[in-house]
Amino acid sequence: MKQSSHGSMPECVSSLELGSSQIYDIFAINIASTLIGYIYGQGHALNTAQDLGVKIATQTGILFGQLIFGFLADVYGRRKMYGIELVVIVFATLAQALSGAAPAVGIIGSLVVWRFVMGVGIGGDYPLSAIITSEFAPVHLRGRLMAAVFANQGVGQLVAAVVAMIVTVVAKKSATIVSTDVAWRVLLGVGCIPGLIAIGIRYTIPETPRYIMDIARNVDQASQDIDNYLKTGTFYVDPDAPIERVQAPRATKRDFWYYFTRFDNFKILFAACYSWFIIDFAFYGLALNSSIILQAINFSPTVKHAATLEDALSALTRIAEGNLILTGAGLLPGYLATLIFVDRWGRKPIQYTGFGALFAIFAVMGFGYDRFVAGSDSDGGTNHPITPGITAYVFIYCLAYFFQNFGPNTTTFIIPGEIFATRYRSTAHGIASASGKSGAILVQVVFELWLFRTNAGVGGLQDFRKPIRTMFIIFSFLMLTGLVSTWCLPETKNKSLEDLSNESQETFITGPPQPRPPRPPRY
Repeated sequence: MKQSSHGSMPECVSSLELGSSQIYDIFAINIASTLIGYIYGQGHALNTAQDLGVKIATQTGILFGQLIFGFLADVYGRRKMYGIELVVIVFATLAQALSGAAPAVGIIGSLVVWRFVMGVGIGGDYPLSAIITSEFAPVHLRGRLMAAVFANQGVGQLVAAVVAMIVTVVAKKSATIVSTDVAWRVLLGVGCIPGLIAIGIRYTIPETPRYIMDIARNVDQASQDIDNYLKTGTFYVDPDAPIERVQAPRATKRDFWYYFTRFDNFKILFAACYSWFIIDFAFYGLALNSSIILQAINFSPTVKHAATLEDALSALTRIAEGNLILTGAGLLPGYLATLIFVDRWGRKPIQYTGFGALFAIFAVMGFGYDRFVAGSDSDGGTNHPITPGITAYVFIYCLAYFFQNFGPNTTTFIIPGEIFATRYRSTAHGIASASGKSGAILVQVVFELWLFRTNAGVGGLQDFRKPIRTMFIIFSFLMLTGLVSTWCLPETKNKSLEDLSNESQETFITGPPQPRPPRPPRY
């Protein structure tokens, strides 16, 4: 299929919301949960169940959204679904920012419900943004455009760190419960702004030509859409025009079973799912708990042990600074490196590089943990010097973020959007991404329960060290298994989606167009 770089408009729209709003909403909770805990929690901290509920509610919703919207996009079309999930995100984001307590439900329960709903919308954006981008993009730019969509997650996380720093600094000026309560609401509510901007733009995107041709089997409409969109940037569908549907494979339960029980297709799907599972297990283990890890390595004072609200906000400002360093020095350069090399090296070399480097980095972070943080204990006050050991550890932490994104965190998003037949591409991407979110949920449950069992609680310090040290060692060995799953995946660089579908294109069309009479006139 002939394509042009003019098709980059859908990718720009996709990336606007996917990174700027979606990941902002996920990671803003890092600081927001600590602020909420100080105000509403017993002992100025959320208990294990509350902290776990607030953090995994979104991930659980994302898992359901990926599966549901991934399937619906293959059934009803990419365009029909693209925008619905964004409305869900915006509405739920505003609702959680305005949450309050009531006799029948507490504020934590309300937050959990709305964050789950928001997660469903965010989950829908994963397969939709990936598939729309891959099905519009030219072969030689497809990896770069898909990486650009995913790279905006780094922008979202950077904005979350900046906004968190601003709201904590502003709240510290008055250091009252009211200003602190306003701070977390503003922090969460800002996440809906990019979504509000993108809603109107999304409905200008036409249906992807591959969906129209391969699933709707309307070749004439697909050709017309391509010509119109490349010439004028618009599209038009005549509802009264006769439809000629070619005879081609259709999505059915039997066909789905036949397609994915073939060894080649099953192997690729399993490898994509497993690769995404283990990298999300590590990525979200770090990202959702960065505030805890920064306190555990004594980069910042412990919020729970702060003597005053002002000291607590000072500690949170230091944590926000740490998140800003990790994002600016690790996440964003990793995304940028992938943008540069993904269509030069290919997807598999980058994924191999990432998994291999992360194996070594996590081993150093785990086995060398005590040596790095030795002699850096703090009394929880505002006077909290950063030792050379802590500086070195934060640098290694940045390297971990770099090779996650110049590696499997990005490529696991790209590859499932390129492989598989068009009629199952969105469903399969939803399955693979949902596998990743199951890893994100699992690591959060294990981490929280482990802290609880060691009597550390969410705001502890000394007992954080053993769980975190062991967590990095587990991450290290999991990365080795990622090298095996990467070997099972095909290289997709410079290959058309048709070549990657594992279906013969010579026999794909099995019959001539079947004309249908025009619709009866409307009265």
